[in-house]
Amino acid sequence: TPKPNVAGGEEPPAIGRPPSTPPLLDGGPVVDSAAAAPPQGEAVGRGGDRRRPQRGSPPPTTLSAPAAPSPCSSAVASSAAPPSPSPTSSRASASPAASYLLSLLRPALIQELELERHGLKLLPRSPSSFTPCLDGRYLLLGPDAELNHSEISKFSENDAGAYPRYEEKLEKFCKLMDFVIDSPPPEMRHEYHLSMVDRMKDKVDKSVFWSKLLGIVMQQGQKDMVDFFDLLLSPASKILNNWFEGDVLKATLATDAVIGSMAGVHTPGSGYVLLHHVMGETGGQRGVWAYVEGGMGSVSSAISKAALEAGVEILTNAEVSQISVHHTSGKVQGVVLADGTEVLTSVVLSNATPYRTFVDLVPANVLPDNFLSAIKTADYSSATTKINVAVDRLPQFSCCKDFNPEGGPEHMGTIHIGSESMEEIDLAYREAANGVSSTRPVIEMTIPSVLDKTISPPGQHVINLFVQYTPYKLSEGSWQDSNVRKSFAERCFSLIDEYAPGFSSSVVGYDMLTPPDLEREFGLTGGNIFHGAMGLDSLFLMRPAKGWSDYRTPVKGLYLCGSGAHPGGGVMGAPGRNAASVVLEDLRTK
Repeated sequence: TPKPNVAGGEEPPAIGRPPSTPPLLDGGPVVDSAAAAPPQGEAVGRGGDRRRPQRGSPPPTTLSAPAAPSPCSSAVASSAAPPSPSPTSSRASASPAASYLLSLLRPALIQELELERHGLKLLPRSPSSFTPCLDGRYLLLGPDAELNHSEISKFSENDAGAYPRYEEKLEKFCKLMDFVIDSPPPEMRHEYHLSMVDRMKDKVDKSVFWSKLLGIVMQQGQKDMVDFFDLLLSPASKILNNWFEGDVLKATLATDAVIGSMAGVHTPGSGYVLLHHVMGETGGQRGVWAYVEGGMGSVSSAISKAALEAGVEILTNAEVSQISVHHTSGKVQGVVLADGTEVLTSVVLSNATPYRTFVDLVPANVLPDNFLSAIKTADYSSATTKINVAVDRLPQFSCCKDFNPEGGPEHMGTIHIGSESMEEIDLAYREAANGVSSTRPVIEMTIPSVLDKTISPPGQHVINLFVQYTPYKLSEGSWQDSNVRKSFAERCFSLIDEYAPGFSSSVVGYDMLTPPDLEREFGLTGGNIFHGAMGLDSLFLMRPAKGWSDYRTPVKGLYLCGSGAHPGGGVMGAPGRNAASVVLEDLRTK
C-alpha cells in the first residue's frame, strides 16, 4: 500500500491527475527507486539466545544494523519495516526511499565483505553534475578534465584554470582524512578493571595513532595544513569565493556544503561538510558518485548476503522496544522485541540515532546525567525533504538545444535546480531558519533510471528530488496538513518547470518525505539524515558526546555503530566497521 502521510492518509495523487489515479510505476506504488529491499529485522550473532518474558513492553522502536557484521556473540537489532509503523516506531536510516547515491562507502569494507561478489554493482556517472540557468546557459562537470575546462571556460577562464588546482588541494585533504575516517578515535578507556598490560597497550595504541597522524600532517607541509584548517573552520562561501569568481560554479560546488544540514553557505564550519562529500570514491576515482544497480537497497542486500554467509541470523519485522541492562552490574543483557521476545547477549551494537538509542531504548536511571544531557541537547535539526517521483518522460531543459529522449549528458548526473548563485541558496536557508519552507527551494535532482534500466519500465523514469530547505516545524501550518504537503510538492515541480517546461505534466506519481516523515518512518531524530549535525563541535572526539567517541558507551557491552558515531553521516559503513574492530578488541581483553 502507499505510504501513509503524517496525517495518516495516503500521499496526495500526482499533480494534474484525477484523485482516482494511483501513483503507480510498473505495477506498484512509487515509494523509492530500489528494486531490492534492504535487509530487515534483527541480526543475531552466533551464540544469541531468545526467550519470551512477561508481556507489557514499552512502545516499539527499532535499532538498525551496523554496516559490518561482527563475528562475536552479539545481538544487533536491524532495520524493521512493519506494514504500518506506529508514530513511535523507527526504521533503518539507509532506506532506498531516502538515500539515492553512493560514493562514501569505504573501499576497505567493499573488499573485506566482497560486496561485488554478493551483487553490488556500481554505475558511475559521467558527467556527474548539471546546472541549468534561466538565461540559457548551463554548466556540466564530471571526471573528464577536458570537459570541465571547456564548460567552466564558458563562465570564466580564470575559474577554468583554478578548478584543477582546487580539486588537487581537496585530494590532499582527503588523503589526510582517510586515516582518521578508517580509525576509531583515540578515546580514553573508561574500564578501570583493565590489567596493567592492557592499559599500557591502550596508551601505545593511542601514541601510534597520533604518531601516524602527525606523519601524515608533516607530509602535507605547513601551508597545506593552514589551508586545511581554514577549510574546516570557514564558511563554504569564504572558501569558494577565494578560489573562484563565477556564481554558477560556486553555487554548484556549495550545494555539497549544505546538503542535509540546517546550515547556509555563510555558516562557519560548512567548509568541512563540503570536504566530507568529496571524500568518497568509485572505482578508485576520488569524488565520483555512482548509482547502485537495483537501487540503494542493493547495498543492504549485498551486506546481508555477506552476513548470512558468515553465519549471521537475520530476523525480519523484529522491532526492538528496549535494550536490557542488568540492574546491579550495569552491563547490557540483550534486547527486548516489540512482541515480548527477549534476546540474551553480552554485546549489542546500535545503528539507531544516539537519541533513539540512549533516550528511548536504554532504561531510565542507567546513564550518567552529563552523558544523557549531551545526547538530548545535541543538534538534530533538519531542513531536508525527499520527493521520489515517477514520470512518463525525461525532462527537457530549455538551455539544451539537443534533446535525447533516452537520456543525454544533462540527465546522467545530479541536476542542480535553483542553484545559480550562493545568495539564492542563502536566501532559501534564511527562510527556513524562520520556520518558512523555501519559496524557491534548492533541489538536487537525480534520474537513476537513465543508467539503471532495472528500476523502471521502458520510456518511464524514476526521479529523486533532494529538497532544501524545509524546517521540521513550520511557523504557519503543519506538515500533517495534506494541503500544505501538496502545495510544497507543486512548488518544487513548478520551479523545475521554469528550467524544463512540462515537467509537472510528466509526473505519474510521487512520494514525499518531510523531516517529520523521516523521523517517524526511519527513526531519524529531527529528520536529520546524518543522525545529528556535522558541525565541528560534533565530530571526531566530540561525536556523539565528549569522552565517548570510540563507539563504547556508559553501558558496558553496548556500542554505537551508526552515523551518530565517528566519522558521521552518509552511506559509508565506516562507523560500523570501526565499531566492529573495537568490539573484537574488547572481547580479546576480557
